[in-house]
Amino acid sequence: MHNDSLACHRRRAFIGATSGHLIEWYDYGVYGFLAVYIGHAFFVSDDPTTSLLSSFAAFALSFFIRPLGGLFFGPLADKIGRRRTLVTVLIMMSGSTFLMGLLPSYASIGIAAPILLVLIRCMQGFSAGGEIGTITSYISEYAGPGRRGFSTCWLMVTAVLGLVLGGVVANGLTWILGAEHMQNWAWRLPFLVAGPMGLVSMYIRLKLEDSPEFIAIQSRGETSKAPLREVWLWKRAVTLVFFIISLHSSIFYLVLTFSSTYMSRILKFDAVTTLLLVFIASISAAFVMPFGGMFTDRYGRKPFLLIVGCAATVAMYWLFNAAEGATPGSFFLPLMVVAILFGLYASSTYATMSELLPTRIRSTGIAVAYNIPVALFGGSAPFISTWLIQKTGDISSPWYFYVSTGVVSIVALLILRKEDFVAVSSFSQMTASDSERAVSIGRQIQR
Repeated sequence: MHNDSLACHRRRAFIGATSGHLIEWYDYGVYGFLAVYIGHAFFVSDDPTTSLLSSFAAFALSFFIRPLGGLFFGPLADKIGRRRTLVTVLIMMSGSTFLMGLLPSYASIGIAAPILLVLIRCMQGFSAGGEIGTITSYISEYAGPGRRGFSTCWLMVTAVLGLVLGGVVANGLTWILGAEHMQNWAWRLPFLVAGPMGLVSMYIRLKLEDSPEFIAIQSRGETSKAPLREVWLWKRAVTLVFFIISLHSSIFYLVLTFSSTYMSRILKFDAVTTLLLVFIASISAAFVMPFGGMFTDRYGRKPFLLIVGCAATVAMYWLFNAAEGATPGSFFLPLMVVAILFGLYASSTYATMSELLPTRIRSTGIAVAYNIPVALFGGSAPFISTWLIQKTGDISSPWYFYVSTGVVSIVALLILRKEDFVAVSSFSQMTASDSERAVSIGRQIQR
């Protein structure tokens, strides 16, 4: 009975947590695919590349704000709980995405338009920075013994599906309405959809209880009073997460955002072909993630991530060096290889960083160690890639950036030791009755 009840709590927690996560990545997918239209609407220039770069710069800026959001919401989640923090960040995320669809363009209000765009992207980045540490902690703490890899991989699956959904909506509207209508007004529609999506997700999250692990330490009075200060006692863990996530960040945005712009603008593939290739690559990556998570639950994180990380680094080099004179048919194989290796690598990075940090400062530690490399190597990837091509005139030049992130992560994985996994057994030490008692206490606290 206890096990059935706990399983029910897990399912509800999973649905509530991932529903909001979907909105975050839907926003990034929509923005990435509509960057060309947003650039023309807000950053007026005679040079289309300059407008696109400006649009990508605003995209990257939201990622540079993420660490600030992590510094604010991460400690909050370690102090007051995961659930209340998740509700707060959801309101900010869905609200900022909805406001994007209401923004007047440069033609309407001049220089105020890009300023407002940047402010809204900053708000979105601030809230997203608080989301990742909190939701990863929440899901990993709800996972059963030996199931952290499988459980947390669904956050990555949700992220990919959110980006795919954003891409399908954005590109589908472009195909139906045409580029002229998209530029004039229709680019706003995908952002406006986030409003009702956010309301539904908020209703679900308000019904959640906190994770059994957090409730247990809260009932014993063991929550951290100063998580931001305490997290620096775990410098090695924070540093390892930072570098392991570097490859995760760059290859994520390579497959799911920059590849679309690269194929359409650089390789001159038509819109339908580009959408189809990105869609197939993204779904393939999402498909293999649960298998990667289950594999590392059973056989360990380090060997798997190290082998996949090395293969992914080589594959990214291959992808860009296969671009010269590429056709959709010749580019398909390297793109698929990169996508599948991305899916396998990303399947277990969330579980890895969860297990490197203890419960009392987990949300803060992840927020700090994850958001910085995402800003440096993820959100800036489209901008850096476009800039490298513009400066060198070489369409293969982005490989310098992507391969560098792979090398950094490989070094970190080589340094990683078995003793670094401090949280592997923390949940398994809780019996089913302990978990039920924690949930019961959580309900009383929330009342």
